[in-house]
Amino acid sequence: MKTNRTYAGIPEQFGKLETSKVVLIPVPYDGTSTWQKGADKGVDAFLEASENMELYDIETNTEVYKEGIHLTDFVTENSSPESMVEAVHSVTKKYINKNKFVTILGGEHSISIGTIRAFNECYNNLTVLHIDAHADLRKEYEGSTCNHACAVYEANQNTNLVQVGIRSMDISETRVMNRDKVFFAHEMATNEYWMDDVIDQLTDNVFITFDLDAFDPSIMPSTGTPEPGGLFWYETLNFLKKVFSQKNVVGFDLVELCPNSNDKSPDFLAAKLYYKMLSYKFFSNEDEEYVDEENDDTSPFSKLSKFKNNEED
Repeated sequence: MKTNRTYAGIPEQFGKLETSKVVLIPVPYDGTSTWQKGADKGVDAFLEASENMELYDIETNTEVYKEGIHLTDFVTENSSPESMVEAVHSVTKKYINKNKFVTILGGEHSISIGTIRAFNECYNNLTVLHIDAHADLRKEYEGSTCNHACAVYEANQNTNLVQVGIRSMDISETRVMNRDKVFFAHEMATNEYWMDDVIDQLTDNVFITFDLDAFDPSIMPSTGTPEPGGLFWYETLNFLKKVFSQKNVVGFDLVELCPNSNDKSPDFLAAKLYYKMLSYKFFSNEDEEYVDEENDDTSPFSKLSKFKNNEED
């Protein structure tokens, strides 16, 4: 589906493909979800919230949209889960090969099968950092290997899969998961070093697939399968900050926003999370000379600079 809008309503000069560093691919697909439907409406809810979001990030003292964020045409292939995955794979790989920082917005989690496949073909020794309430490790479900319950099965076979926040799964998935690289929510709750333990499992190149039901439903109820006991906002940002500053994040997807017309706050959470992740990506890529020029301890910029310096010690 063609789109004439820009991401977050940014000026057209910052949304042109030719000059944008970032590409955002929307995939409003909800063909295999098995409980609450509506993830296909998540893209529009996200984009609407983004258009009403402040574009100055206080923490990093940046306006990351000025790096250029190109909103592509929507991927609307839905004749079958398999054809959707192939369409997502093809489009994602096309933009990776244009040397863009590629991000993908779902839709349900099955879209990640295509995104991960594309990144794995383009980057050596790839880690897939899977942040989710659910293990999503079934080989097939309801007659398809491209079901949302199978979102990272292929990644588990072909990449370094590291799973964070897991608190719901079928017993059959225990037989295929790599237990040393799975961080269950109940264990994270009593391990103050879980963030560092996760980072120790990552290779240099990292792709993040972020299912919004990783968050606790008290702050993110708008998902198809909300699970109690999830992540909260600032611990999640702290973790992502560490990942972006210490590893080469090559791209990410954000999935499973199932909007509720009576509560817009989860839509804004998803919009803000996306923008924060971009802010961390491009802030962490600033050269050290630029970081060191900021010497005012009272500035919000210096706070993240101190974080980076502490991580390097």
